[in-house]
Amino acid sequence: MEQTIQRVPCGNVNAYLVARGEDAILVDTGQRKYRDRVLAACRPYRMRLLVLTHGHIDHAENAAFLSEALGIPVAMHREDIPLLENNLAQPLEAESLPGKVVLAVSLGMMRASHMAPFRPEVLLSEGDSLDEYGVSARVLEVPGHTRGSIAIDAGGRELIVGDALMNMLYPSVSLLYHDREKMEQSATRILGMTGRTIWFGHGKPLKNEDW
Repeated sequence: MEQTIQRVPCGNVNAYLVARGEDAILVDTGQRKYRDRVLAACRPYRMRLLVLTHGHIDHAENAAFLSEALGIPVAMHREDIPLLENNLAQPLEAESLPGKVVLAVSLGMMRASHMAPFRPEVLLSEGDSLDEYGVSARVLEVPGHTRGSIAIDAGGRELIVGDALMNMLYPSVSLLYHDREKMEQSATRILGMTGRTIWFGHGKPLKNEDW
């Protein structure tokens, strides 16, 4: 059965639907003002799981709302759970000028916003299969942007990377990072996974070899 990925733009952030037949999972949620758009994109499918690539508010703010509306559990890496209460729990840095601009905007947003509380019911780690949720996908740990950043390798052909990489102004490693060395190691790992399309948390997709 063919598996597809649908990008749901939420301002400068992306949510994704990975669908196989009637079954689908949602990866990331966008911010509050986009929640109805994401919900509408989910409605045609039998939703099975909501996966967060990491705990930052621009990716996770609608998790409580969508989990309840769709009747599905939330899944994420345990290392990012502290971010759900305080997005500043893992300090971020930036080196480039564009990164410093994005960092200033991001920190302002994190300080001003608060996520509705929710409890992730599924804790994901390296190599976990999502097959039981109706799709062909596995979890990769790609720390650096945050401690618990994960990517979703869908069918061995598509890779949803959250903010492990970014394509905001140009395709690159993450403009913001909690741990630069681990971020670079994760980027190198992703680059070695040839033949895949990269679906970024920010920006349009590219073939892996082109970013």
